[in-house]
Amino acid sequence: MLLLGCDFSSAPSARKPIVVALGSASDGSVRLSAFQLFATLDDWGQWLRATPAWVGAFDLPFGLPRELVVQLGWPLEWERLIAHYAGLDRDEIRRSFAAFCVARPAGGKFAHRQTDGPAGSSPSMKWVNPPVAFMLHAGLPRLLAAGAVVPGLHPPHRTANAPRIALEAYPGLLARELIGRRSYKSDAVAGQSAERRQARVDLVAELERGAGRLGLRLSLEDRARALLLDDAKGDHLDAALCLVQAAWAQARSGSAGPGYGLPPVIDPIEGWIATA
Repeated sequence: MLLLGCDFSSAPSARKPIVVALGSASDGSVRLSAFQLFATLDDWGQWLRATPAWVGAFDLPFGLPRELVVQLGWPLEWERLIAHYAGLDRDEIRRSFAAFCVARPAGGKFAHRQTDGPAGSSPSMKWVNPPVAFMLHAGLPRLLAAGAVVPGLHPPHRTANAPRIALEAYPGLLARELIGRRSYKSDAVAGQSAERRQARVDLVAELERGAGRLGLRLSLEDRARALLLDDAKGDHLDAALCLVQAAWAQARSGSAGPGYGLPPVIDPIEGWIATA
């Protein structure tokens, strides 16, 4: 089975493309075979649709906090909710979310999903730093248009034998397990320091060693290892982290409940981050 790990951008470009790591897993090892880069959202979506079978872990949220959705009066069924959300433009999303935040106390402006606590992830309604709300808006409808099925959010009968399986991932969750809270990347040139490069060196070494809770070794050729270390923005490394998360989940695809290592019960509009 082809495995994908995707570092996503809601506004990709030639300078900051969407990065997809391709690989496969066997005997406790995840082999990273290649990278695909996409400078536009449509090219990414078309490639996913043209690739016939895969299990992918994608660094973008697949759901919104239930508290937010109820407050806004949006649909409480996931597919209808996502269709409604996709029909809004970014200004409408920003205004709706900002109005929700205004009435809330300092320190608790954003609503969180149940998965945010164990994953340590940003709330999926954030529209700045990082703009994960816009990542959901740009990415998830294209995943669904490519025929992806989402365990835990689509009904179980849709997941069985589906050729394309999409899982929400968060590379920072695995990175923290391996090197703590050390920063290993920066989009700003001024922040691309020797200390962050050393953090990438250490993180890659831990991945290749198979350290951490997931117990999977990342198998790399020299060229791929160099890409992971030399990309100071961390996009290739984040895609590789997602690839390892995809492999861990795929190995648990036949377990009880929604499978793929997900909890037996998931809020059906919020979703869950793989491996959390």
